[in-house]
Amino acid sequence: MSFFDRLSTGWRIALNSFSILRANKQLLIFPVLSGLSLLLIIGSFAGAFFAFADIDQFNPDNKVFTYGTMFVFYLVNYFVITFFNMALVHCTRLYFLGQEVSVREGIRFSVSRLPVIFSWALFAATVGTILRVIQENSGLIGKIITGIIGIVFSIATFFVVPVIAYEELGPIDAFKRSSQLMREKWGESLGSRFSFGVVNLLGLLLVVLPLFLLGFTVHLVLGIVLGLAGLFLLMTVMSAAHTVFISAVYHNVTGSPTEHFDQQLVDGLFQGK
Repeated sequence: MSFFDRLSTGWRIALNSFSILRANKQLLIFPVLSGLSLLLIIGSFAGAFFAFADIDQFNPDNKVFTYGTMFVFYLVNYFVITFFNMALVHCTRLYFLGQEVSVREGIRFSVSRLPVIFSWALFAATVGTILRVIQENSGLIGKIITGIIGIVFSIATFFVVPVIAYEELGPIDAFKRSSQLMREKWGESLGSRFSFGVVNLLGLLLVVLPLFLLGFTVHLVLGIVLGLAGLFLLMTVMSAAHTVFISAVYHNVTGSPTEHFDQQLVDGLFQGK
């Protein structure tokens, strides 16, 4: 399959994801809740930092404290992101199965999987913290190597959320299983990232930028507010569409094709070189 054929196929799959969102607009609530939760977490950590800064004994250069705080921050973030993504994945699965989709059911399912969500967040936070520590305490070559490892880890965990949702696996086995699915079906090509990247760029040019310019004609602050609102909306839609896409592809690669995503379409986009 040529580059342009791959791009065309990826575009069609992206449109399928957005069509599912149009049919199930309530699915957008999950990335909204996730984003708001992350903002609260960042605010809480920032508030705690400034509170500690007023203590005379506080030493911001204490690496144990710094890396410990980093680990907790990663842990909470991974937990929140995985929790809401799993709820969205499950609702997408219900839609594929022709069952009723509801935010309540998605949240209920994630709550039922809290132990495995926490264990995965613990594993991912540990990996993230280790890579960050190595990166901050190594030279240029070390930074490049850890950066590559981080990218590989991100690619290998593409299917982790549906894997830990529906397969009785611990974090390490879930990582291996997700990596296996990537090797079997996706090979070395990640056309979806490019396709969603194009959609994201179009959203920035056609939604966020016009909103900023429209508000800027009145006042700079209004332009910034409208621009940020447009950016949040774009990130919400893109996050939901990408998670829908992951759920659909997982169903296909595990032998449960859906009527919304053609098996040959998925295979053609992600075949190895």
